[in-house]
Amino acid sequence: MLLRRLMGLFSLDMGIDLGTCNTLVAVRGEGIVLNEPSVVAVRKGTNEVLDTPNGKAVGLAAKAMLGRTPGSITAIRPLKDGVIADFEITQAMLSYFIRKVHGNRGIAHPRVVIAVPSGITAVEKRAVLNSAERAGARRVHLVDEPMAAGIGAGLPINEPRASMIVDIGGGTTEIAVLTLSDIAACTSLRTAGDDMDEAIVNYMRRTYNLMIGPQTAEQIKIQIGSASSLPEEAKLEVKGRDMISGLPRRAVVSSEEVREALKEPIGQIIEGMLHTLEQLEPELAADLVDNGVWLAGGGALLRGIDTVLAKASGLDVRIAEDPLTCVARGTAEYLENIDVWGAAMDSDEDEY
Repeated sequence: MLLRRLMGLFSLDMGIDLGTCNTLVAVRGEGIVLNEPSVVAVRKGTNEVLDTPNGKAVGLAAKAMLGRTPGSITAIRPLKDGVIADFEITQAMLSYFIRKVHGNRGIAHPRVVIAVPSGITAVEKRAVLNSAERAGARRVHLVDEPMAAGIGAGLPINEPRASMIVDIGGGTTEIAVLTLSDIAACTSLRTAGDDMDEAIVNYMRRTYNLMIGPQTAEQIKIQIGSASSLPEEAKLEVKGRDMISGLPRRAVVSSEEVREALKEPIGQIIEGMLHTLEQLEPELAADLVDNGVWLAGGGALLRGIDTVLAKASGLDVRIAEDPLTCVARGTAEYLENIDVWGAAMDSDEDEY
């Protein structure tokens, strides 16, 4: 234990946004140092991470294999709906990312702050703690994602007034009202970016008898997806497999069609937002009339999502600066103030 503590003196402490789609790592004083897909390629039937000419098949290298692997290889997303679905693969992924960030500084045993969905269970929290410990962290702290997102977005969460954050990630949407460094009301939805992609996949299957993969659906969402009408509607050629003939085929889909496909998941996010607002004390609700709502996460980049949420709530809705990195930046700020906030956070029980 003493050796582990001494090695920790030479380790880089880091904050981690362990996301369903992407994992971001922020280092104190350096900002975001890693942003890679939460994907690992393994040999089928084992948990042996695949070696490639450029190193381990983790992150970007593994994502390129999704939907394209032979029978002997499986590309896995070890997190689902914001929580760990495959413990050993998550541990391998975290070990790889920690070592990659640590570089040539020796053995890595950093203190780590990890953002987790506010709605996860005690068992799911323990899985995150154990994964990080086994990946080499000497001390692990967990922080609720909406708190980290609010801090990363620069909201005055420590003041006695309401700040509202809607963090639309890949696996979960975290909706929270923050005040006095705590959560006054919160809704954690397991409806987010992945569900939007799935909605596009289902629409293409129903409407065009065309099977497409999640990566293609994600590109459709990014290129022509929207939550409200666009100044200029667009079309996109989509390639996939014909469900009747089984042969490769292409089709042309419009932005209006994609918007129709996205109605259901966006509607669920609106319902979650309204439910959160209904829980508020009158004074906190009054604060939001002036302070409005801030959007974070990759889903904040969907065209018109701010307009739709503003219309539904009657509040001003703004997109945070660099919404993709808000949570990771927030974890790094937690790390800066670990002596102040550490006691209030979930963490492993023993200091090494």
